[in-house]
Amino acid sequence: MAEQADRHALTLESVLAALRSPRLSDAAARTEAVEIASAALVELRTVTDRQRSTLLEPVTGAFSRLRADLRPLVRFGDLDVQFVEPPATGRALPGDVAHSARAIVRTAVLALVDGGAARRVRIQWDCDGRNLLMQLRDDGAGTLDAHDDAMRPIAERVVALDGTLRVDSTAGWGSTVDISLPLDPAPGSTDLPAEGDPALTQRERDVLRLVVTGVGNREIAAGLGISPNTVKYHVANLLRKHGARTRAELAAFSVRV
Repeated sequence: MAEQADRHALTLESVLAALRSPRLSDAAARTEAVEIASAALVELRTVTDRQRSTLLEPVTGAFSRLRADLRPLVRFGDLDVQFVEPPATGRALPGDVAHSARAIVRTAVLALVDGGAARRVRIQWDCDGRNLLMQLRDDGAGTLDAHDDAMRPIAERVVALDGTLRVDSTAGWGSTVDISLPLDPAPGSTDLPAEGDPALTQRERDVLRLVVTGVGNREIAAGLGISPNTVKYHVANLLRKHGARTRAELAAFSVRV
């Protein structure tokens, strides 16, 4: 659902970019908007019948998807977006981190486009084995601050992932945004407390971490290298130990603790 909502937002942003473009006539803008919407509709009908085949996404693949996401947004504007490819040997990203990273970068680029002062932005990703490191550097007015309204949705998303955000600006020279997102959950963030709660095996804890993300048994099985039937067994044990009737109740309990 999060992925589909993100794609819907991207489509609307792309349509608006075409309609607002000073380079296109009214007729050309309408034609481009119709093409974007039609392509998105076809993709939507296709993706509703397709599930993710893996829980992990190679960092280079996630970065390639980012480039594809940004292409329609900058195609009709004057912003020059430069991409610095991440190392091909970088650690694969958990699906939620890859998804959030693309959304964060896209939001930042849109803020630069709306601001109108920047003419060039460089986007760089790297991975140190524990964190996804992202940097955006522009040549704008150099007045961007971490507490600006444009940065608030980015900061909220970074904080939700236990990441860090830093903004350095130099008047007349531009701004640099550095973001670090951990690839592993913080200790105790999804684990149950040791006291007062049912004892879980390490495998049950692994399954629980993935259950709370909303993925299905097949995806959990692929991510952990076990069979779907084994996942069903562990989920049944988790439901029984916590007195939960559904996976949603189990996920809600885990988030509360």
